[in-house]
Amino acid sequence: MAGAEPVRIVLADDEKLLRTAMAALLPQDGTIVVVAQAEDGDGAVRETLEHRPDVLVVDLEMPGANGLDAVARIREHHPEQAVLMLTRHARPGVLRRALKLGVQGFMSKSADPEDIVAVVHELRAGRRWIAHEVLEASVIDDCPLTDREIDALAETREGYSVAHIARRLHLAHGTVRNYLSSAMQKTGTATRHDAARHAHERGWL
Repeated sequence: MAGAEPVRIVLADDEKLLRTAMAALLPQDGTIVVVAQAEDGDGAVRETLEHRPDVLVVDLEMPGANGLDAVARIREHHPEQAVLMLTRHARPGVLRRALKLGVQGFMSKSADPEDIVAVVHELRAGRRWIAHEVLEASVIDDCPLTDREIDALAETREGYSVAHIARRLHLAHGTVRNYLSSAMQKTGTATRHDAARHAHERGWL
């Protein structure tokens, strides 16, 4: 890679210690430049749209807009943006949703920095990369919930009201209630909050 332009990345992770450590470690071989950092999904969108990095390295689970939410918003403006998503838990169904959004790379947050560097270069070259351990976990999918039911439960888990969920998902209030009611039936729970807790414990969110 001698003489090649460094890969410009935006690094988004709500864990400050991990984010700053990665920001220090990833550029060490001189082939990567961290042009901006973000601590949440909104920041990831803002910094990516401003800096137009070669690759966005984004944590899946962040407060507010999570990694998938951020990628969906970025894709509205720049559908070709290369994305490497990092996760601590490869929950069933998440990989499928990420791939539907066009995420090209998926790795565990416990991956060695040099492996992350290598995958960033793969993505910049237009290739895809899904870490074996992520793929292995993702194929064990016993989730009975639909994507929209999962979306509604994920918003419930963040503490949002039905009205707020409807606005965030661009759905009618009654539609959201139907999704939540269906999720409660499928999980055998009495409240939407119990359903969200059950789904999270089973690894469906």
